[in-house]
Amino acid sequence: MSTLMRATHTFTKLLSPSSHSFSLRPSASLLTRHQMSTEAENVIARLKNSGLLRSQGLIAGKWVDAHDRKTIKVCNPATGEVIVDVPCMGQKETNDAISSAYEAFYSWSKLTATERSKYLRKWYDLLIAHKEDLGQLITLEQGKPLKESLGEVSYGAGFIEFSAEEAKRIYGDIIPATLPDRRLFVLKQPVGVVGAITPWNFPLAMITRKVGPALACGCTVVIKPSELTPLTALAAAELSLQAGIPPGVVNVVMGNAADIGDALLASTQVRKITFTGSTAVGKKLMAGAAGTVKRVSLELGGNAPCIVFDDADLDVAVKGALAAKFRNSGQTCVCANRVLVQEGIYEKFANAFSKAVQNLQVGDGFIEGVAQGPLINEAAVQKVESFIKDAISKGAKVLLGGKRHSLGMTFYEPTVIGDVKSDMLLSREEVFGPVAPLLLFKTEEEAIRLANDTNAGLAAYIFTNSIQRSWRVSEALEYGLVGINEGIISTEVAPFGGVKQSGLGREGSKYGMDEYLEMKYVCLGNMNSN
Repeated sequence: MSTLMRATHTFTKLLSPSSHSFSLRPSASLLTRHQMSTEAENVIARLKNSGLLRSQGLIAGKWVDAHDRKTIKVCNPATGEVIVDVPCMGQKETNDAISSAYEAFYSWSKLTATERSKYLRKWYDLLIAHKEDLGQLITLEQGKPLKESLGEVSYGAGFIEFSAEEAKRIYGDIIPATLPDRRLFVLKQPVGVVGAITPWNFPLAMITRKVGPALACGCTVVIKPSELTPLTALAAAELSLQAGIPPGVVNVVMGNAADIGDALLASTQVRKITFTGSTAVGKKLMAGAAGTVKRVSLELGGNAPCIVFDDADLDVAVKGALAAKFRNSGQTCVCANRVLVQEGIYEKFANAFSKAVQNLQVGDGFIEGVAQGPLINEAAVQKVESFIKDAISKGAKVLLGGKRHSLGMTFYEPTVIGDVKSDMLLSREEVFGPVAPLLLFKTEEEAIRLANDTNAGLAAYIFTNSIQRSWRVSEALEYGLVGINEGIISTEVAPFGGVKQSGLGREGSKYGMDEYLEMKYVCLGNMNSN
């Protein structure tokens, strides 16, 4: 099988569930805007019938509107059409949600770990039972291909399942005493009310990755999803109620991001902020949290290098780079932002990679075979265009794509740019779009220097057949995650997080549980007294 065939086949397989109920539809290039709209309308009707298309906030177990009745529109990025209006909430609604979470905290935290685990397991079961509905909802409001959306549901539900299991493994400690009449203990207790602020690119998984461990540890939460993709969060919250999780344990507010954020930061009842999003916003939240000395977990922007050495397996490198770069139309914080290719394999890789990229089908996410949907909005497209314009002005060459797709809206052609240099925006900043910049390097030392020449430090990828080199380079890379001969590495059982300006703390795995726990030392004295 050729490099091209293997790469595209594997990329599709990675993003696909083993089966689903959607039948084969016309190719994206043949689908009219009217057909896209009709398909979206059919999905909306199915979601309404399922009871998962919620359009109100959740506070104290009740579905509520904004106090002033203001709303914002949630749109389908593939068509631009309005899906539904949701409340435009602000400070007052957020304070109500905080009070609800605070009141629920005592009783929730006093449940046994086994009881909380059972609630979470039931929530997980419902997420999986409604996998098809949730996948459709993600594609509807976020735009990613349905196969990716279904994959996100499994991935996101996995954090709830893992948290249900790990809830029963939160252990304290006994310390040998320094004096004979003392006993020393370490307790781990829930931090309290958590404000969880999540992005639009993974509207389910970024919530479950935070809320799962928070609830397992005994915390209660106020979720602020992106105003671009709140519907998946509301559906997940509905399923949490169906799972029997008590009112007030999970709350959802959306709308005015600045007002909601300020309320979360100002409240002394909120003891932790967990955020996934841009580095700029993360810095503001970190500064704002200082006023009440809140704990913070920040998963921020990346500038992931994908390093292809001369000794790499070409098929493996093309497949891995393709998946690392173009998943979710390049709109993930761990997407390969720079593809560094050693000079001995540069031409072969560039040709094989470009052919594989050319074979990616662009279109509405509900169409069978589509590998890339629209970008989230017009601002995202304009950012991609500005980065490419900057690169071309500085000598880079467009090998493939480089322009808006003929489908219109916010669809953009999968793009490969050659002769990229380290002073271009494509190298310095996160493009967050379907653009793969190729940079040539000569030595291992140069590759490490180029890869680390950034303020970001989230994910990095290496392709080599040398075990020794894979260890050397992995240890030298200033990143929180490293994939070796693999382009998709995230899993609920491993710690996820960055270094430098890519954030603080870790999510997922047993290490992610500690982000929601306080450590308390207890000294029991006078043990020899009656």
